[in-house]
This record gives sequence, structure tokens and C-alpha cells, in this order.
Amino acid sequence: MKTTPLTEKHIALGAKMAEFAGYNMPISYAGIREEHDTVRKAVGVFDVSHMGEFIVRGKEALALVQKVTSNDASKLEIGDAQYSCLPNHEGGIVDDLLVYHLPLNPDMGRGGEGEQVFLLVVNASNIEKDWNWIAQHNTFDARMINISDETGLLAVQGPKAAEALQPLTGIDLASMKYYTFAKGRFAGIDNVLVSATGYTGSGGFEIYARNEHIEKLWDAVFEAGKNYGIKPIGLGARDTLRLEMGFALYGNDIDDTTSPLEAGLGWITKLNKGDFNASNLIKKQKETGLSRKLVAFDVLDRRVPRHDYPIEDLAGNVIGKVTSGTQSPSLDKPIGMGYVTTPFAKEGADIQVVAGGKRLAAKVVKLPFYKG
Repeated sequence: MKTTPLTEKHIALGAKMAEFAGYNMPISYAGIREEHDTVRKAVGVFDVSHMGEFIVRGKEALALVQKVTSNDASKLEIGDAQYSCLPNHEGGIVDDLLVYHLPLNPDMGRGGEGEQVFLLVVNASNIEKDWNWIAQHNTFDARMINISDETGLLAVQGPKAAEALQPLTGIDLASMKYYTFAKGRFAGIDNVLVSATGYTGSGGFEIYARNEHIEKLWDAVFEAGKNYGIKPIGLGARDTLRLEMGFALYGNDIDDTTSPLEAGLGWITKLNKGDFNASNLIKKQKETGLSRKLVAFDVLDRRVPRHDYPIEDLAGNVIGKVTSGTQSPSLDKPIGMGYVTTPFAKEGADIQVVAGGKRLAAKVVKLPFYKG
């Protein structure tokens, strides 16, 4: 298994470790519920250095990004970020990702007139797949640089994150708008990228730095946050937090067979921006209508829905399957997401989840589950 620069720290902290996306990652420290509550109420720190990072730069960097992603990157000013996905040629999803419009970095050359630089942040399990997919479509004056193996990433999440981290930087964290970023000095380290993004729905920041600085960054963050109840958080709580918000997990809720429209990602699929991979297929799908949709549902029972459990209508006809499910720590009830045939995708629809020999009553609800 691969490791991150912080793997030994996690082990020393007593984390329960397990393989995730080929990496030895912390699943929990004090327990998922306690860690979940820490992020909802205070501030928690995730090591997500396993994520992939690609630089795309050149006079036609934007053209390449526009070709391979569904959102409209031309709307990004320097300092902006956006959520997007990589459609495949059949209209499915190669991966979901973040796109950052970076300032030109003098360390990488001054850059010619008209040159632009983008950072693409992809899922750890798809780094090689995504790289090959984007490279396959790079018929533009654009250079790709894979910085995944030299880049570390901390997600510092929770309502107290800005207050806890502010002493570490001159960047005005409290005034940063959602999905913007700044580069600067942080914890005595130069050229750190601080992004007002996250996968938890509780606010906070994602902090990118070179691997050799990540341990120093981790120590500084915990020292700064010691009066704010800061704790290390594992991937177990990351999953319960994202599911309460209805954020999709690649490999569960979205994959190569699910279209952005089916997955409720029409808002990041800009069909009027010009041609991009599968744009004609997705337009046709929008015109003809969808046969299935990803929905959120409450389980009116105490049993938790699990991935691939069948979903039925009340007459016992299979209408779909569960993609994600958990016991919500914030709401103290089982929740889930799954694909169902379109007639059952309306809020308030009654469905049932088949768990072994038992049918669990459930109701389609509007996202997010957690409204706090």
C-alpha cells in the first residue's frame, strides 16, 4: 500500500488504519460519531494527501479543460474554483473533480502571452485513469504536469476552522467566499494554496502544500486549534458527513455508467458552453427525458441501507438500488441515496429497501439531509 507523509503520525495517534484507494489511510481515531460531531460543532482535520493533482498550463489550457469537463471553466477568474466532472464518450462519468484557475507561477517559468494555468484535483482511486483520459484528449497547446506524488492536502473542516487557523496566515480567512482560494504564506511556509472548499457541509478549508511541508503544517494546525477542540478525523466520518449533505461519492453514487443528469449534476453540466465530451449525448438525454434519477431517502426503520440493496415500489417491483447508506449521526436515523425509475423520484414518494428478507419502508426526501 502507498502511504502519505502523515501515515506514521496517524499510527502514533492510535488511528484504525485500512486500505483506501491503494493507500494506508486512517478510518477513525476516537470513533466515527465523536469525530463527526467534532466537524459539525468545532473543527477537525483530515489527511487527504492521497488525492490527485494535475497542472494544465499553456495558451490552450482552457480549451483542454473545457473539452474534458462538464462545467464552464471560462467563468473562472484567477482565485476561483469550481466543481465539475469528466464525462466519458457514452455520457457516463470518468470522475468528479475540482478545477482551480491559478495565477502564473514564476517558479514554473513566466509563461507566454495568453497562457493560463489550471489545477485539477481528482479522486485518489482514479489518478492514473483520469491522467490517461485527459492526456488522450490533449490535442491543444497545453502542457500537463502530474504533481500528485509531491503534493499533500489537509482538509480543516468545521464552523471554528477560520478562527482557529487565522493566526497562521495573513490571508483573511473569514472573508473568503465559498469556492475561492488564495496562495500565500501559511504556518511559516511559502506558496501554500488555501481553498474555501470541503466535503463536509460544515465550512472550512482545504490546504495544499508540498509533501515535505505537510508534517509541519499538521503540527501547526493542531497547535493553533488546541483551544477550539480540534481533533484528527478519519475517512469514516468523512463519509457520514458527505452523505448527510448528499455529496456524491465516486464509485458509489456516480461512475462510468451514470450520467451527470441522472446523478442530479445538471448544475455542473453547462450544455450551452460549446462542445465537450458527450455533450450531444447529454443534450439528447435532456430532451428525451431520464429513465432513472439519483434520489435521497429516509428509512422509516432502524436498519441501515447498504450499497447495492434493491429498492422496490410498494407492490414489490424492483425500481432501483441503493448507492450509499449510513446511520446519520446528526439526525440519529438511517439515510441513503440510490437510483430509482423516474416516476418514483419525486419528493415524498414511498419506496422500500430490501435488506435480506426484510423490506424497510422509506420515503424520498429533498437534499441535504442535514440542514444545520
